[in-house]
Parts: sequence; C-alpha cells; structure tokens
Amino acid sequence: MRRPLTVALGLAAALALAPAAATAANPATLAVIGDIPYGTTLINEFPSDVAEINADPSVGRVIHLGDIKNGSTRCDTSYFEQIRSDFDGFVDPLVYTPGDNEWTDCHRASNGGYVPAGPTPAGQEPSRLDTIRRIFFGRPGFTLGQNFAPVRSQGPSTPENVMWKQADTIFATLNVPGSNNDFLPWFDAAETPAQRAAQQDEVAGRTAADVDWIDEAFDAATREQAAAVVIGIQADMWDPAIIAAGPSQYSAFTPVVQELARKAAKFGKPVLLLNGDSHLYESDRPLTDPHATQSLMYGVVQPVPNLVRVTVQGSTNVPHEWLRLYVDPRSPDVFSWENVVF
Repeated sequence: MRRPLTVALGLAAALALAPAAATAANPATLAVIGDIPYGTTLINEFPSDVAEINADPSVGRVIHLGDIKNGSTRCDTSYFEQIRSDFDGFVDPLVYTPGDNEWTDCHRASNGGYVPAGPTPAGQEPSRLDTIRRIFFGRPGFTLGQNFAPVRSQGPSTPENVMWKQADTIFATLNVPGSNNDFLPWFDAAETPAQRAAQQDEVAGRTAADVDWIDEAFDAATREQAAAVVIGIQADMWDPAIIAAGPSQYSAFTPVVQELARKAAKFGKPVLLLNGDSHLYESDRPLTDPHATQSLMYGVVQPVPNLVRVTVQGSTNVPHEWLRLYVDPRSPDVFSWENVVF
C-alpha cells in the first residue's frame, strides 16, 4: 500500500502542471549540470559558468543534479550559503536536487564530521540534510533563480522533490544520492546502534517518498497525456565502479529502479533519466535487456527500451562542459542534447 503523498497544492501547482494550451507543446531548451563546483579552481570559476549559461538565449531553465562540492572538503553552512548566493546568479529558473557530497558523506572527518540527517545530538550543528533544505528549499513550491517559477513540491518532509510540466513533458526531481542511496554506514566501526537506526529510518522514509514521487510523475503524465517524462537524480545507479564492487554499493537503489522500470514500461513513451555522480558523460538505455547485468542487479525482469539515461559531465573532468537539453514534443524521440564547453 502506498503511503499518502503530502503535496503543496494551490496556484503554484496548478500553474506548474497545467500551462496555457497555446504553449504546452512548444519546444524547450534546458541547461543541465551536476557535480560542480569541485575544488578551489572550479569554485572560483562557478560564477563565470553561471554567467555563460545565462548568456545562452535558448536556455529557459537550469537543472543542477547535485554535488555542489567534492567529497573531501568540509560541509560547512557558510559554504552552502556561498553556493546559494552563486545559484541566485542564475537568471532563469533553477531546479536543484541534492547530492551525496553535501549531506550523505558529511560524516567524514575531512568533511567536518557532521550528522548527515535525522536528529542531531545536543550541542552539534543541525544535520546537513536539514541545513540543505533550509538554505535551498526554504520556499517550497518555487524554483531558485532570479526569474523563479512555480513547481509542485512533494511537501514538508521532502521539499527538494519537485515536479513541473514544460514542453508537454512532466519533469520530476528525486533526492536519490550516491553512497548507495545513503545506505553506506555513516560512522563505520564507531557507529552506535542509535546512529544506525537513524540512518535506516532516513533511507526508508526518503526512499518511500521517492517511489511515491515516481508514481505521481507518471500518473500526471498519463492523466495529462504528456509526450514524455524526465526524472532527475544525483546517483549513477549503473556506475561501473559500484557494479564491480557488488551489491553493498548499490542494493539500496533497488526500490527506485524497480518502480522507475515498472512505470516507464507501462507509460510506453520516451522517458529520460538524468544523473550525475560518476562525473563522466555517458548516454545509454540501461534496462533494454532483462538478461544484462544492468537489469539483473536490480531484479528488473521486463525490457524497458523507452528509458534513456544521460550522465552529465562533472567534477574536474576535461573538457569542462554542461549539457544543452532540447525537448520537442513534436519529435518522435522528444529528447536530443549536446555538450557545451564552458
């Protein structure tokens, strides 16, 4: 039985999912980035990156797929505030979904030894996920960016999960981070039973919300006869490195993959999954063959040939690029894209 959704209703949701009929089928161009900025050089260059995307007249919205820092630097609140200030430089609406580097992995000593999520012991700073939600999602139902736009928010417990309709396509973002969907132990051998229980509660609750949001996105697409669906997350659930390492590195993604596969197959029209995490540009159809490793590792038994996945270029990889995504509901494939050098 699905748990009930908590959804921000009202004018913002209505505008987000029911644009004017005259413009609903118009093509759209979006900028998609992730795993940026990484390290001092890219942090210093990030405002210039924002300006370059702003200068592209074709772009109407920006999506950041998470990881606003690298995995070995501190998760201090002051840094998050700095990135929020940089995000405010985007002229177009900006949708951001959190990555593991800014909350899941903040337990690392090099990151400041923060509590990633859940209750925080007395005398310690709030968990990093609570802090991310406060700084970046303090106005549920609206995007970031100077020309902010209404979106549909899942609600108080997961305000980062949002949805909107654009170019006759339903877009939804989910908080699905790397580090095995936040299932890797926070404090290793030093972890207390209470910390482990708090982490398990976090993973279970957020994953259930993510699965619900997948259902809601495809239900909306079916109800509104949308041409396509886009899902944006941080984690690369088919990163060769985690496949080689075994189930301990990817098992907690299983509910997300199975529900995405089920709903995409039933929908039948083009579905695009956008992710970062592994930093190197890639595009594939990971669930086309139910006998291949990509399906077997998650127990997906039906082919899902209409699911296309794109991993955006990120981190310090060269060339330093962003993805220009074209969405044209009049085209059979709906989606096309190109990498653009900053």
